[in-house]
Amino acid sequence: MYTDLAIFAAIVFLYSIASGGLERTPFNGAIVYTAVGLAFGSLGLGLFSLDVSAEGLNTLAELTLALVLFTDAANADLAVLKKSFHIPQRLLLIGLPLTILLGFGAGVLLFGGLTLVEAAILATMLAPTDAALGKAVVSNESVPDNIRQGLNVESGLNDGICVPILFLFLAIATESNAQASTTALALTLVAQQIGIGVAVGVGLTLISAWLLKRSTERGWISESWRQLPVVALSLACFAVAQQLGGSGFIACFSGGLLFGGIAKKQKEAFLLAAEGTGDTLALITWVVFGGAVVGQAIGHFSWQVVLYAVLSLTIVRILPVFLSLAGMKLRTDEKLFMGWFGPRGLASIVFAVIVTDGHLPGGGPITMTVVCTIVLSIVGHGLSANSFVAVLASRIKRSG
Repeated sequence: MYTDLAIFAAIVFLYSIASGGLERTPFNGAIVYTAVGLAFGSLGLGLFSLDVSAEGLNTLAELTLALVLFTDAANADLAVLKKSFHIPQRLLLIGLPLTILLGFGAGVLLFGGLTLVEAAILATMLAPTDAALGKAVVSNESVPDNIRQGLNVESGLNDGICVPILFLFLAIATESNAQASTTALALTLVAQQIGIGVAVGVGLTLISAWLLKRSTERGWISESWRQLPVVALSLACFAVAQQLGGSGFIACFSGGLLFGGIAKKQKEAFLLAAEGTGDTLALITWVVFGGAVVGQAIGHFSWQVVLYAVLSLTIVRILPVFLSLAGMKLRTDEKLFMGWFGPRGLASIVFAVIVTDGHLPGGGPITMTVVCTIVLSIVGHGLSANSFVAVLASRIKRSG
């Protein structure tokens, strides 16, 4: 345990003092974290004695995603979002279903051993984009505001929307809903997840923001405690929503949007420390993922698994985005840019643990495909983020 702790501490310290420089290179964030985990894990030096259970990894990924969703939403420019909300609206209402449909088709063609429902489960697990991996793009001011806000809202909501869809397919696969109407079950799950999630996020944030404002006005919050309120609020939104049967991810995103809108004067100071906590949790998550998961899975990637992963990150993502944005005043390169930057990460890890616990006959290839897709996404989106942003900014500047 102490060896693992010492390595983690060294990694956090070294990345912290070099983060500014690394963020300007293709080798930053999750690429570095995962590579370090892989290097120190069983496939590399063997210095990590990581014995992380599926439940432990799931909890770590959930808490990281909850905090990242809240802070990203709180930092959203609501004025820009109001003008360009039709972009994430189309991505979620048209692009997301098309992505699941194309992913389902690819699964049926490539994995003969999967049932139709298992192919649908795989497609749903890899449909949501990752807010943490996409942060390098949505926080880069060289990217047009409408694109940044559109990708931010999409990544903030699509994982919460996919949760009830995944549960529906799992229920069908395990025949637990044999006597129930599939349509009725789907509508109930979606309404419950979204409705409770939004209600919890809005309710807790309204109360907390009011308390924070009053406390700040009276000078009751000391500087050393200023870093905790947003962290506590985001985790409370997640936990309460999950406990009540809603989507904790939607609760965090809706709560973050509201917090950013009503705590304008105080939010910068409160969010700065919370973002640091989120970055640290993300670092730990990806190191654990690299050391405990990738090292064990990498030898089990078949050609079908690799091909599906490549398709999932390219055609299965880009084509639906391109079609969903048809007719809008967006350049072709802007649509392709949005299609490419749909990284897969924390949400897919959470979904993989849920499916593993379901003990499906096709659970093995499904899990391997998810892990492979995440690994390729970490590498592909990480290496291309800065260069693709620079190219897009240059093209827009020349045309403008």
